[in-house]
Amino acid sequence: MHAGDVLTLDIEKPAAGGRMLARHQGRVVLVSGAIPGERVTARIERVSSAVVFAETVDVTTPSASRRAISVDLRCGGCALAHVEYDWQLHLKQEIVQDAFSRIGRLPLPDKPPIVSSPERGYRMRARLHVSGGRLGFFREGTHDICDPVTTGQLADSTEQWLARASDVLQTHRLDGLTALEIAENVAGDARACHLELRSGIDVAPFEPLAQGLVGLSAQRGDRPEVVVLAGRPSIADTLELSTPSATAVTLGRDVRAFFQSNRFLVERLARHVVDLVPHGPVVDLYAGVGLFGLALAASGVDAVTLVEGDPVGGADLEANARPYAGVRVERRSVESVVTSSRFGAIAADATVIVDPPRTGLSKEVLGALVRAAPPRLVYVSCDPATLARDCRGLSDNGYELAAMTLFDMFPNTAHVEAVAILRRRREQAT
Repeated sequence: MHAGDVLTLDIEKPAAGGRMLARHQGRVVLVSGAIPGERVTARIERVSSAVVFAETVDVTTPSASRRAISVDLRCGGCALAHVEYDWQLHLKQEIVQDAFSRIGRLPLPDKPPIVSSPERGYRMRARLHVSGGRLGFFREGTHDICDPVTTGQLADSTEQWLARASDVLQTHRLDGLTALEIAENVAGDARACHLELRSGIDVAPFEPLAQGLVGLSAQRGDRPEVVVLAGRPSIADTLELSTPSATAVTLGRDVRAFFQSNRFLVERLARHVVDLVPHGPVVDLYAGVGLFGLALAASGVDAVTLVEGDPVGGADLEANARPYAGVRVERRSVESVVTSSRFGAIAADATVIVDPPRTGLSKEVLGALVRAAPPRLVYVSCDPATLARDCRGLSDNGYELAAMTLFDMFPNTAHVEAVAILRRRREQAT
């Protein structure tokens, strides 16, 4: 098989990343633009030693869950846009089940429940690239810019700001901007932006982009310092919590700081984690700006340790934690904290929350958790494969998966957020 060859394929099941799995002459073929149960004609894009990648060019036998679309499926955030939304949720449940069966060797008896989201205007954090004065996402596998407005992920007000920003870039003939990060609050009425510029570019001419923003910052490729061009490049949200004793928690964050991106589900996700922790103490690793740990502090947990190694997120975390007397912030890497001599004493009787990057837990962190043996772990994951792998490692060392709930933080994509709770097995705990 070679690039450009056309195949007739029967689509079997979803695969991580948004493609669907088929087989041809004993080879696995990952097909974009297809749905399980369909027969399609697909053109091979590239061939690797392990799998073949192909793109649907015609659908011979369409699924009842296929819908008509006008969006480019290869534009960022649209891999499943051709699938009816309810069936997208089903496919994501299957992806998680497959990861736990195949990678974790921990078959799930039932599909985990999944919390749905509105499909449009959900995204309140985005990274956009710049080429020829155009702002947009990269088309999958390329550096070609595609129009973010067509994807429907951004709020109308964000799209309007992007249109003005593009006009400013072209009118003022501003060159040297390579990418920008934009963040806004849940309500969508406050927005900040950070510009990434090539080396040697003067930042001052980009100040007109600040119109419509609460703050604008910039950084050159050859300079470590961040220059604030206007206002304050940060935003804040106050989240209401569900427990009777809870007060609202206010979280400020720099435009560059990590934060959950779905405006419709972020509060519900925080409430869910709070409900999984009946009492303290709590250790929140990879705490970010404090979404989970500070929500618990606001709910009455009076012994909370928060760990965040990212300098930007750590500074926000420290500021957000000031109203809570029972909270201690560790602004250093998770690895350095969990390998310290006192981590075992801190974590032994605690609920430990982990929300690691897509790569999952490092061997050092997994080993430290096993040694500390906290009675309860709440694992928030954006990657089913590494979650399944880590749950396998924890299962081999005295933990059992008690429950899992999925949150569809990125509709029309194959991404899904999972919240798993693991408990020490009774015989291990005694």
